[in-house]
Amino acid sequence: MFQYLIHEQSHAALAPARAASDAMQLFFKNPLNPVSLTPLGRAVVAGCELFEHSTRRPGKPEFNIKSTVINGKPVAVTEKVVWQQPFCRLLHFERQVPHPNCDPKLLIVAPVSGHYATLLRGTVEDMLPRHDVFITDWADARMVPLAEGRFDLDDYIDYLISIFHVFGSPFHVAAVCQPSVPVLAAVSLMEEAGDPHVPASMVLIGGPIETRVNRTVINTFAEERGTEWFRRNVITTVPSNYPGYRRDVYPGFLQLSGFMGMNLDRHISAHQDFFLQLLRGDDDGAERHREFYDEYRAVMDLTAEFFLQTIDTVFVNHLLPKGEMTHRGRQVHPSAIRHVALMTVEGEGDDICGVGQTQAAHRLCRNLPDMMREHYTQPHVGHYGIFNGQRFRQEIVPRIGEFILRAQATTPSRSAARKRHMISIKQAAVAA
Repeated sequence: MFQYLIHEQSHAALAPARAASDAMQLFFKNPLNPVSLTPLGRAVVAGCELFEHSTRRPGKPEFNIKSTVINGKPVAVTEKVVWQQPFCRLLHFERQVPHPNCDPKLLIVAPVSGHYATLLRGTVEDMLPRHDVFITDWADARMVPLAEGRFDLDDYIDYLISIFHVFGSPFHVAAVCQPSVPVLAAVSLMEEAGDPHVPASMVLIGGPIETRVNRTVINTFAEERGTEWFRRNVITTVPSNYPGYRRDVYPGFLQLSGFMGMNLDRHISAHQDFFLQLLRGDDDGAERHREFYDEYRAVMDLTAEFFLQTIDTVFVNHLLPKGEMTHRGRQVHPSAIRHVALMTVEGEGDDICGVGQTQAAHRLCRNLPDMMREHYTQPHVGHYGIFNGQRFRQEIVPRIGEFILRAQATTPSRSAARKRHMISIKQAAVAA
């Protein structure tokens, strides 16, 4: 609990300094103050805003997607909650179109890795013109009362299977980063059980399927220290000023510190540029900085059990590629996947999930026909660029869209094959 208490007290201790900074900013921005028009006045105002923005603790952002453009025409979008459990909501971005069922249904599974699902706002916006989009909106663990129970990797997979059952017609799933492993596990378990609610296709984007391939700093750090090191050093308890009081968590502020520490020079440079933009009166550049860092610094806590089980399963013991991953005592067999088309997407410069780590899913899904597979490596992008930004919008989205349409076109034949497969299983059981 002490880490969390120190963090909360540090934030509270800054309150007087923030108040003084705000007062100084108002004084030097006042048009009646002649100093406001001088270089000194502009520098003071810029410094105060830099301090305020750097020490602000953003709340949970909103998607705030009100419209999209389809065939060159603006279309209204309404955000709706269509499924809910204590640790997750399923959001539907309902487009006001005459024939809403014409476009493929796409479920985007957001990561539980410190940031809110709104980090994928750009992903949703770029997919909306050609897809009926849903997204998992995971809860901040510090906001979930302890009475609601635990949430670990097994629960995550259970949630995914339950969400898959929400879709009555063919749908497709795209997992961004961390959820690639549980999505692949959920589909494997459902395929082996003959569950007809599996997606028509799954797209794994920058996911750590096999972290022994092309290891990154994160992979090496986790493996060298082991699960118990994380249990001793980064797990803390939610303090009493949150609904999740006494819940053991991996706090978002530690995750954010790690993210920023990986590229500290880049973040320092960005804040220096922000100061200069304010000084020059570059409002557009300053606003882009505010928007990015308001989103980037909005972080959520992870339950300790989910975080530790993920570290152990994915990064330390590599259970999925070894064929040793289990879900509630039942072994996960990706080789059982025969009817769900698979696409993997990687970034050439990804320093979080190295090239080859996601592509390894194809080796595990060895019984999937070649015509139902696709892999794409996007040149000149890092981790963030494979699900957001110009290259994602112009080069990755069209490829994903074409892949989904091909998978959608063969869904009826796959359903028939699945039924034949289930009949053969039942016949074999009767014969035995």
